[in-house]
Amino acid sequence: MNRYKIGADVGGTFTDLVLFEENSQEIKVHKVPTVPQNQADGIYSGTSELINENQISPTEVVYLAQGSTIAINAMIEGKTAKVGLITTEGFRDLLELRRQKRDKLYDLFVEKPLPLVSRSLRIEVPERVNSKGEIVIPLDLQRTQQAIQTLMHQKVDAIAVCFLFDFLNPAHELEVERIAKSLNCEASIWLAHKILPEFREFERLSTTVSNAALGPVTKTYLTNLTARISELGCNRPPYIMQSSGGIMSPSRAIERPANTLFSGPSGGVIGGLHVAQLAGIKDIITLDMGGTSTDVCLIRNGTVSMVYEKEISGNPVRTPMVDVNSVGAGGGSIAWIDSGGRLKVGPKSAGAKPGPASYGLGGEQPTLTDANLILGRLNAQGLLKGRMPLQEHLAKKAIDESIANPLGLNTVQAAQGILDIINSNTVLATRVVSVQRGYDPRDFTLVAFGGAGPLHGTAVAKQLNMSRVIIPPNPGILCALGLLNTDMRADYTKTYLTSLDEADLNKVNSIIDDLFSQAINWLDSEDVQEDKRSIQILADLRYAGQNYELTIPSSNQKWQTEEIDKLTKAFHQAHEREYGYQSNNEKVQLVNIRVLALSLMPRIKPSPLKEALLDPIPVGFREVWWEEGPSKTPIFQREDLLQGHEIEGPAIIEQMDSTTPIAPKEHAVVETYGSLIISLD
Repeated sequence: MNRYKIGADVGGTFTDLVLFEENSQEIKVHKVPTVPQNQADGIYSGTSELINENQISPTEVVYLAQGSTIAINAMIEGKTAKVGLITTEGFRDLLELRRQKRDKLYDLFVEKPLPLVSRSLRIEVPERVNSKGEIVIPLDLQRTQQAIQTLMHQKVDAIAVCFLFDFLNPAHELEVERIAKSLNCEASIWLAHKILPEFREFERLSTTVSNAALGPVTKTYLTNLTARISELGCNRPPYIMQSSGGIMSPSRAIERPANTLFSGPSGGVIGGLHVAQLAGIKDIITLDMGGTSTDVCLIRNGTVSMVYEKEISGNPVRTPMVDVNSVGAGGGSIAWIDSGGRLKVGPKSAGAKPGPASYGLGGEQPTLTDANLILGRLNAQGLLKGRMPLQEHLAKKAIDESIANPLGLNTVQAAQGILDIINSNTVLATRVVSVQRGYDPRDFTLVAFGGAGPLHGTAVAKQLNMSRVIIPPNPGILCALGLLNTDMRADYTKTYLTSLDEADLNKVNSIIDDLFSQAINWLDSEDVQEDKRSIQILADLRYAGQNYELTIPSSNQKWQTEEIDKLTKAFHQAHEREYGYQSNNEKVQLVNIRVLALSLMPRIKPSPLKEALLDPIPVGFREVWWEEGPSKTPIFQREDLLQGHEIEGPAIIEQMDSTTPIAPKEHAVVETYGSLIISLD
């Protein structure tokens, strides 16, 4: 029996799918329009079509993983669950008080983000645990029962519980959970010490509330998706990508829904890393441009940059995340003129429906896709191998009416202006993860993917003075491929705030043992074989007085004096690399101890392409507008290209999921596993 794996990535415009057969190492790809109202429908229809077109039995599907935008869409659109909050007396308004910082220092009228819990649903109860974990004021059981009953009467979907210093002593939070169960409370209960056992009260509260707000939404979605996939005859649970670049089971996603907020972009980063490793390249910047947004990430020496906190719609969420910088730039980005008469593109997108004007689905506003069509970069016969025809006259009408005529430009000039602005916006986003962090883009290779990434990759790289661009074999579905090239992951953490050289090693090792035990229990629950397990220890360190940490890996499960010295030295080096200096005379503080558990999954290694014996033959020619002007340009089909084929620009390379322009003075060669390596002038 054949064994198939399916990866499905839900984007703002398309849902991308990849089918991999383990024995033959064969890869098949597919794209369907995203169904915004119910993402499960798009995954269901795409999976069904993929299975039927390749004539395989659903029982042969042994693994299915997905990248979803369900969580982040719910946060951005304000479609989260109704949440109640029970907190320590005096801390009811912490969600609104936030931190003493303002993004716009001199704007007296700036609007604060709305909290996820309305004030009427935030209830205080008398209790207090001090900074040593000692109970100072016992939990008022009567007030707690009344609080739960009030929230039950308000018919909340979830109740978040966050008490002061609960991460040191969770007794009161556990008592709230016990009382809620005794009252037959149907709302899900979210305890802060389980969600984020770290210090920083506001961030722990915000993260707990975010999980509570996303929990019912995620549960409904995953339950629906699991049922839909079962209808096809597939009996495998649909695993989901985490923001950290690892996957997790549906049951764990329901327990930690905020971990999926950056699910989609993480899959692309992992896919980009996989493609670069096949080509023998370690230092890359990934550029994932889809229909709605562009995501960029820096990978140095094969290691993905990580962060542990991001803000979504004004709500800080602390969880391990791939360090992706996103901008509203994609194929569906709408071009418009602001009140000052300046041309702007994005961040608003035409989405899947009505989509760009050239789709002919009712869209009347010009988009990046329309501009690429006018310039000849895209085939007028349509996207997806002609399954989605494009209408050039509609693209011209939209650009002329909204951009060209008001600005006194011709259609081509307006279209080129749209491309220039998108490219500039993408360059700025790339500088954030490179130049602003002390890295020179010239030392990296750009990996461009997504449906629109190859269209703009070389133009972006040129502005950054980069010399090389990689276009993966199937750039439009690389996020889906990334889902099949990563490990199952679970993260565990505990705060222990102390000077590193004065740390109580008995306490440190007790914390590590406890986190290790949690990691082992998770691996056992997932039935992970011993030889497929990996457990890593990390420490969050900082100089005394700083309010940010660097995460340093530890090589020993039992810490002794020698390990403290190693960590101190490694932190100084990491601080100098990240910020340009180190302070050997400053005390190094230990903030958090982390344990990372991995269930190692096999990587996909495609078969090498056949070696080319003859030069590639174009399938046709069309007029394409380049910086130098219009040129009759040869068109090549990507599936016709073999290992060693070389193409001199200008040229256009078309395939089902994307289009790659090779500009004049650019040179492309097909490497062993099918990626295009483009050398720039």
